[in-house]
Amino acid sequence: QVQLVESGGGLVQPGGSLRLSCAASGLIVRIRSMGWYRQAPGKTRELVAQISGGGVTNYSDSVKGRFTISRDNTKNTVYLQMNSLKPEDTAVYYCNGVPPSNVYLSQGTQVTVSS
Repeated sequence: QVQLVESGGGLVQPGGSLRLSCAASGLIVRIRSMGWYRQAPGKTRELVAQISGGGVTNYSDSVKGRFTISRDNTKNTVYLQMNSLKPEDTAVYYCNGVPPSNVYLSQGTQVTVSS
């Protein structure tokens, strides 16, 4: 059973920063393409950042230049550093494989950007 535990969300003012973590068990993140997704109220879930097994990263246009995805193989953890946050970044953030798997257990972490 694969479990992904996200943490690091919270309330932050516009322009602020947060670092999200995704600790994986039952899955080796360095050999799997992993991604961060987000879902805002009333919207579909979208992929915002991904990192391949080889370490190649890609970002959606909405976060490019502001977010950075990384991976610590020794901790089997994927991170999302989010800078220059905007109110439109408010959402529940999830990590999952790319493509995503419905079998992975993940609860997400809430990010709220508001003054």
